[in-house]
Amino acid sequence: MSRIPVHTVGSAPEASRETLRQLEKRFGKLLNIHAEMGHSPVVLAAYAGMSGAIAEYGTFDARTREAIALAVGAIDHCAYCQSAHTLSAKAAGLSQEQTVAIRRGEVDFDAKLAALVSVVRQIAAEVGEVDDATWRRALHEGWSDTELTEAFAHVAVNLFTNYFNHYARTDLDLPAAPGLEG
Repeated sequence: MSRIPVHTVGSAPEASRETLRQLEKRFGKLLNIHAEMGHSPVVLAAYAGMSGAIAEYGTFDARTREAIALAVGAIDHCAYCQSAHTLSAKAAGLSQEQTVAIRRGEVDFDAKLAALVSVVRQIAAEVGEVDDATWRRALHEGWSDTELTEAFAHVAVNLFTNYFNHYARTDLDLPAAPGLEG
């Protein structure tokens, strides 16, 4: 059960309402994670700021962004984010089998994406550390040092949402992500 109230746009603090309206419009409904973040305008604004910077300046396509989110969510054992990003990843062109492979860290269907997934999994698992061999492999597969720098921002916003969901104990209001067994 959630620790933090799940607001509607109307019940949220005034300072959160406009951002919640925008999120509700973007996702077709107000997701529990956003409805809880709205309880504290600073939490919602921090999330919106990071997401907005990525939307404005980021260069990764939706498929790549979702692969990063799936990898970080799996490392952090965030059921909510794995569920949400499985839906988004499928909308971005990944199959359900590919979303599971990304979450496992077994990306055998795209060598370039596999190299990036290895980098972001290490960032998340090793408190920002990435070994030199993994970094060089990503460069060899065609990622630039600028793109690898950008990947850090994507990991950061996903860590923020993953940790928030653990902290808040956000109830799942989306279809659960498929299991990793098999």
